[in-house]
Amino acid sequence: MKTLNLTQSNTNYSNRHCRPHRRSFVVSPRGRSVPAVDASRNVIVRRGNESFLYQAAKRAFDLAGAVVLLALLSPIMLVTWAVLMVTTKGRPIFAQERVGLCGRRFRMFKFRSMVVDATRLQEQVVNEASGPVFKNRRDPRITRVGRFLRSTSIDEMPQLFNVLLGQMALVGPRPPVPAEVAKYEPWQLQRLGVKPGLTCLWQVSGRCEIGFEDWVRMDLWYLRNQNLLTDLKLLWKTPMSVLSRRGAY
Repeated sequence: MKTLNLTQSNTNYSNRHCRPHRRSFVVSPRGRSVPAVDASRNVIVRRGNESFLYQAAKRAFDLAGAVVLLALLSPIMLVTWAVLMVTTKGRPIFAQERVGLCGRRFRMFKFRSMVVDATRLQEQVVNEASGPVFKNRRDPRITRVGRFLRSTSIDEMPQLFNVLLGQMALVGPRPPVPAEVAKYEPWQLQRLGVKPGLTCLWQVSGRCEIGFEDWVRMDLWYLRNQNLLTDLKLLWKTPMSVLSRRGAY
């Protein structure tokens, strides 16, 4: 894997534009809906490795990998589902709107790790993260069971269904929420130029210990170096990263 250059914050808009999607909108800081894809201003372009062979191989690998992982992880997922059915009073799955490839919105699935009304309570919690993301190491909204699920990444397992649906890939930048995208600087929007994924360079490099700008630069590194070998290397490093629990909260 090539060395990551964290000093590069801008890349050329040389790839073809993504076509605007009718439902691709983000909410501006003032509450006004604005297009997430604006080809006329070169805000988001489709980037990464666009060769047909790579895209076909990546999709086939995503499908096969998601099926195999669901089969292997199904006992853990079933036990987690049963426990959460009791502790969340029948609401074990949290479906949250996220922004994917070229600004297209989709519902991302997670095992519920916070109290049911966590979104409403967010304004009462201090944000410890830099940039537009929201993170708090001791977020009081996280339940006892949820803290374990997060530290072991079990809460992310339902996203394998997002992979099967074609909304995510096994490897790719983590999908942000619309409110975060609304605060992005123009160069940061480039991370939306490829399909989001379950794991990425940020995921295996310390996760929440990494500042937002370095996180984005890691995603842009992936865009410039996207190929099957890079994907396989990141997948290989993921289990050890999960077991270390570094930056997982």
